[in-house]
Amino acid sequence: MTIADTITRTYGRDTNGNWFLVTETSYIWLTTLAQVLQLNENESPFYANYGIPAINSIQTQVPPDMAVSRTQSQFASYFASLTVYKYPGMNIPTYNIYALFFDGTIIQQMVT
Repeated sequence: MTIADTITRTYGRDTNGNWFLVTETSYIWLTTLAQVLQLNENESPFYANYGIPAINSIQTQVPPDMAVSRTQSQFASYFASLTVYKYPGMNIPTYNIYALFFDGTIIQQMVT
């Protein structure tokens, strides 16, 4: 195992809630993006610049649009096209991810 193997090791959950290792590079970045959108700012001890100010957004009723935009730009280089936007009309922060992989695969996913 090399250092590169440990850096790109990402786990996701299936529909039953079981953890599994994500192995394809494009899906590693998509899974990481979804997890970052669920993080609060400074929640990760290793990546302080990841996450959105969810608690502050709830307290102030100001959506974290700048943080979502920053997160989108952080991950944009890993995709041919990436769009992340707030899903309208939801009570909890919900984001729609539209990702076009370099191999032409298109994924559209809602993350809460």
